Amino acid sequence: MAGHSAWKNIKHRKAAVDAKRGRLWSKASRAIIVAARHGGTDVRFNASLRLAIDDAKAVNMPRDTIEKAVKKGAGGEGGEDYQAIRYEGYAPGGVAIIVEVLTSNINRTAPEIRTIFDKNGGNLGVPGSVAFSFVHAGIILLDRASASEDRLMEVAIDAGADDVIGEADVWQVTVPSASLTQVRDALEGAGLPVSEAQVMWVPTNQVDVDSVGAAQVAKLVDALEENDDVQKVYTNANEPE
Repeated sequence: MAGHSAWKNIKHRKAAVDAKRGRLWSKASRAIIVAARHGGTDVRFNASLRLAIDDAKAVNMPRDTIEKAVKKGAGGEGGEDYQAIRYEGYAPGGVAIIVEVLTSNINRTAPEIRTIFDKNGGNLGVPGSVAFSFVHAGIILLDRASASEDRLMEVAIDAGADDVIGEADVWQVTVPSASLTQVRDALEGAGLPVSEAQVMWVPTNQVDVDSVGAAQVAKLVDALEENDDVQKVYTNANEPE
């Protein structure tokens, strides 16, 4: 996957934030609750919680709302018990899709996801049917003007990163998913400010789509993201600019 850009996927998600803020806050709260419940409330020792809080901040969730979600998760008992599920399938044109879900009722969610695929020209597959086209990796973004390539490469690779590439106005650092916090801390400790860090499914190969195909993929992705249980959606579509 060396050299592959995850920036388009991230940029697409950012563009949808304002239109879906209320729903995104609800999903971010759910992720924080689950992370705090299973790993504790100290972000120094709970990387999942740190990432969940980062995602909440990225959609401009207020600090007090974040703190309430952490406290709710710390309570442990009571409330809904969420289960993490991954669904895989295809959009029109053979574009692979991975859907990450947190649900308290898999018997409700599974048929809902299948129906969304069916109604939007896609096909829901079995576990593992498209995951081979992706790698689960950590992606760290830095403003391109904030660091020279030589300095960034030196710090990132020494800390355990796999790759550094320039994309538009950002540097993209790719790391093993388990090393995301370690590399991020090393960069920030070296005075290299990180603008975003997340674990995501990065495609190892892409499917080219034209403007019509891109619109079909976007319609399916939007329908999936409107489902309250869906946390994130990833595709391997290579869309036109």
